[in-house]
Amino acid sequence: MTFAATVLTLYPEMFPGPLGISLAGRARDEGKWSLDTVQIRDFAIDKHKTVDDTPAGGGAGMVLRVDVLAAAIDHARAAHPDCPVIAMTPRGRPLTQARVRALAAGPGVTILCGRFEGFDERIFEGRQVEEVSIGDIVLSGGEPAALMLLDACIRLLPGVMGAPSSGSEESFENGLLEYPHYTRPQEWEGRTIPEVLRSGDHAKIAAWRKAQSEVDTRSRRPDLWERHEGARVQSASGARREKKD
Repeated sequence: MTFAATVLTLYPEMFPGPLGISLAGRARDEGKWSLDTVQIRDFAIDKHKTVDDTPAGGGAGMVLRVDVLAAAIDHARAAHPDCPVIAMTPRGRPLTQARVRALAAGPGVTILCGRFEGFDERIFEGRQVEEVSIGDIVLSGGEPAALMLLDACIRLLPGVMGAPSSGSEESFENGLLEYPHYTRPQEWEGRTIPEVLRSGDHAKIAAWRKAQSEVDTRSRRPDLWERHEGARVQSASGARREKKD
């Protein structure tokens, strides 16, 4: 099954961009995923192809019109009715690796890219559009965020990464940051590869990597560590209850 990506944008020339090279580009050439762009302006209803208007209630900037957005979404949904529609917006729910993995396991995704001050709020409920954020930042438009989301999905598609297990120990896959990596030369500017990684003892190496992953997560991302600890405690509690029952 080909993963179908559709991007609704005012700047279709931005795609495939970096997705046309390396792993993603090769996977597209091999038919593992497809890309269609939809020019939102094509669905404007006046001769000037107007896609935005002033904010209701006043204020700076312009807002993308709900009727134009709805027509563009309806067009994309007719071609791929089973694909979720996602709007890239800083007001959305933070994107997680779990959500990416779920998307990659599906038929594809339709991504709505905003510009100006954003979207008319009525589009989200009126067309069942999921709001997603890539972080606590504001971009000039949703296109770079869409590229990021698609890259995260495409690399998880079957056959895109070299080994099936390539993504299983990466950051966020188990709720933690990934452990640090090293390679040759063994010594560089007085810094050496940790001895345990040169020991050949796979059990010790696995234990070291797990410990480093926990240390780094606790110090660099206390929010992730708190969620991980909470999930672990809940899981252990559930296991104890099951054993008692």
